[in-house]
Amino acid sequence: MSILSKLFKKKNKSKQNDNYRQQQDPDAPKNLPILRDYHENISRLKEELGNSTDVAFREFNLKQYKGVAVYIDGLANSNMISDFFMDALLKNQEELQSDSFQNLVDKVTSLGNLRIINNWGQVYESLLSGNTLFFVEGHTKAINVETKGWDKRAISEPTTQLSIRGPKDSFIESIRTNTALIRRRIKSPNLWLETMKIGTVTQTDVAIMYVKGIVNDKVVTEVKERLNQINIDSVLESGYIEQLIEDQTWTSFPTIFHTERPDVVSSQLLEGRVAIFVDGTPFVITAPAVFIQFFQAPDDYYSRFDISTGIRLLRILSFFIALIAPALYISITTFHQEMVPTTMAIAIAAQRENVPFPAFVEALIMEVTFEILREAGLRLPRAVGQAVSIVGALVIGQAAVQAGFVSPVMVIVVSITAIANFSTPSFAMAISARLLRFIIMALATFLGFYGIMLGVMFMTIHLCSLRSFGIPYMSPIAPFNINQQQDVLIRFPIWAFKNRPPLISKGNIKRTGKGQKPGPPSQSDRKQDSDQGDQS
Repeated sequence: MSILSKLFKKKNKSKQNDNYRQQQDPDAPKNLPILRDYHENISRLKEELGNSTDVAFREFNLKQYKGVAVYIDGLANSNMISDFFMDALLKNQEELQSDSFQNLVDKVTSLGNLRIINNWGQVYESLLSGNTLFFVEGHTKAINVETKGWDKRAISEPTTQLSIRGPKDSFIESIRTNTALIRRRIKSPNLWLETMKIGTVTQTDVAIMYVKGIVNDKVVTEVKERLNQINIDSVLESGYIEQLIEDQTWTSFPTIFHTERPDVVSSQLLEGRVAIFVDGTPFVITAPAVFIQFFQAPDDYYSRFDISTGIRLLRILSFFIALIAPALYISITTFHQEMVPTTMAIAIAAQRENVPFPAFVEALIMEVTFEILREAGLRLPRAVGQAVSIVGALVIGQAAVQAGFVSPVMVIVVSITAIANFSTPSFAMAISARLLRFIIMALATFLGFYGIMLGVMFMTIHLCSLRSFGIPYMSPIAPFNINQQQDVLIRFPIWAFKNRPPLISKGNIKRTGKGQKPGPPSQSDRKQDSDQGDQS
């Protein structure tokens, strides 16, 4: 029995290996021809698709033709198939004078967009994309009619990148709708779109969009090469693509930008970047990305430059507060009490008199607790998530102070840190500060201010070493270029944006023409207006 069981296991294992190789080899069914007998084609489809109940077969028997129409219910528009194809063919079958395949193709051509396919690889690809296939008796070809019509979410307001002023539409999970939102904003023939499929199992539609003449052709080529090198079974979100094409994996800082706002993608395309759309997700990624880009919000360009500059500087200050505020508290209470006024030092010491933990443990308890509350607020249903996070923070904070686990000053420091962290427009950059905060806290525990300075110094060196598709991550700050500072720390007026970033755009870098600076009318214009008024 043991010998038979071993042989049976080996046989099953060899079958499993053959099935696995067949699944992993996407070219296996592609070269198989379509059969002349449409009944055999139906049997093959049912066998390959596991007799799935959502695969619909509608046989037709015309005067000169007979065959079957195949589509997947839920992916194809069944009303379009019934009204514009099946019923139209049945009513006009007298016009089909011969049994030639081209005659039927010409008739169906007047009903919709189609293409001719002749192998099973194209059959599966078309069918699973929501199209309808017509198998005709006696022919080794099939007619593929575009009938995509699945349900999709309506365009709504952004949920992760809100703005006070500006467009209120956002991307959805349909790649064609997302590209159309960009087409509405950039009505130029130079806006090019290229589509490919990634994922041996999911066959996810991925598209790259760029403005020809503005974009750097080397960046476009690099993006295509990295996308073509991806060999993975599934792509379910743009985060898959982002992690597979980024320059540096071992970093907490995002080197590729993602957004759900069409206006942000449009502005970045006009700067010379490349946008990557992934079907099934409302987030579009753009590359290359630079550090200061993650602190720029859409409101910066829809408001006056002085107001936008002040708010942007406030965001950058908030980022550093979120990064080092708990570490500053630890270093002051542990090593550098002389750095604060005496009255404040006495007040802090009095509050921490009954706290049984050192400052690092106290800060760690509060930070970890707040991170747990924040994560719980995100994962809970929206109706109760905010209430749980707010009430939990108040109750736990107050109870921890009364129990003597933490001091009131520590609660204030953690609260300010959390609020400052929310000021960063990009969630990817905000979560990087959350992770690095714990490392800087540990350095401050052992070395005080020197540890904070050491951590910030190494972080700066690391940022200067990063690249995004060959572009320095800290540009134009490092390497510093004085001619590219119009939109970094200080946002210049729109009329001063004369050129696009030259490191990103290698084509047409001119943005604005001459004489765009607004001003009051000249004396000659006033005199001319007054003369015209007198004549009238």
